[in-house]
Amino acid sequence: MTVGTGPSPFTETTTSARRAAYEQLTASGPVQETVLFTGVRVWLVSGYAEARALLAHPGIAKRPGGPHFDQIPAELNAAQNTHMLTSNPPDHTRLRRLVSAAFTRRRIDTMAPRIQAITDALLDDVATAGRAGAPVDLAAVFGYPLPIAVITELLGVPEQRREAFRDWTTIVINGSVYPADTYVDAVEQLVGYVRGLIAEKRAAPADDLLSDLIAVRDGTDRLSEDELTSMVKLLLVAGYETTASLIVLGTHALLSHPEQRQLLRAEPDRLPAAIEEMLRYDPPLQVAIPSVTTTPVEVGGVTIPAGEVVVPVLFTAGRDPARFEDPAGFDIARADAAQHLAFGHGVHHCLGAPLARLEGRIAIGSLLARFPDLHLADGAGDPTRHPSLLVNAMAELPVRTSRSRVAQPG
Repeated sequence: MTVGTGPSPFTETTTSARRAAYEQLTASGPVQETVLFTGVRVWLVSGYAEARALLAHPGIAKRPGGPHFDQIPAELNAAQNTHMLTSNPPDHTRLRRLVSAAFTRRRIDTMAPRIQAITDALLDDVATAGRAGAPVDLAAVFGYPLPIAVITELLGVPEQRREAFRDWTTIVINGSVYPADTYVDAVEQLVGYVRGLIAEKRAAPADDLLSDLIAVRDGTDRLSEDELTSMVKLLLVAGYETTASLIVLGTHALLSHPEQRQLLRAEPDRLPAAIEEMLRYDPPLQVAIPSVTTTPVEVGGVTIPAGEVVVPVLFTAGRDPARFEDPAGFDIARADAAQHLAFGHGVHHCLGAPLARLEGRIAIGSLLARFPDLHLADGAGDPTRHPSLLVNAMAELPVRTSRSRVAQPG
């Protein structure tokens, strides 16, 4: 297999260029050996069937690693990476069982009224910012603040401390595009922040997820200190960054396809299906967390040797013409959209998927109901995206809430 030399979709920063880079990547087959912009040689698995098989393959395992791994002290790395996404059975099975006992579907469902209240308050801010047709950055005013408020309230983070972690988490989740010293400093700050929250909850437990994670037991088993710190860090990072991208990317897809937006307006019961199509069409994560082959693995007619880094590409899996009809089209009536891999597959299927879907439905449904004339502002047709190996996120999403325009000075 020839090592790829084409453009990297992970560093392209416009929507059109990123999609073109992915098309070039997949043109010669669903399994490609390539060198990432980080200098690491990997196998990118971009086909739907191949990626799905790989995500559940017994010959694939997680291993310690991540951005600037050799620059992070072992103690600090243990405090941030001893969680489910970096573990394998039986450790993964144990961690998921313990965390699931606290992060229950019932707890998520009871959040719906509060998510709605937070949404309504933020939409007031959107209305204020968009008076007389002024452009509004929906990502900054709505897309990011909503999931930040939800995940911090769910965990029980005091209100005065809810914004402090955002800059650190942005660096941590996109660590490969930052210098090592910047990344390590952000990890130190975030781990220290989480440890402080845990100490506060131990001293004064409350009816929140963080208190439950501290107290959760399965017989004599419980989360270790590193496991607890890592899990809270993971929830803070993944609990807002990916959901924010779902809201922003999903809204952009809908506003870019007026006929689909009109269909949803005429038939609002289609909203859950529309969310699934948004996740397929433009998923919040470009790739799954990289893994390593523990034995030779055959996928897509290619044998990947043992000891190789493999990366299932979620972005292209959802656009595979072998799996989805007209995959580049956006169709909220698509019958099989929910078969996407946006939340992964197998034992590492995202535990927070029900919460993300709930937030997406409430956020996008309420946004469209509140602003029936919502439309993209000039220049928002090909929005800028953040360079990242993992996350698929827009830097901003300029919209207008009405058709009127701000009067220009004469």
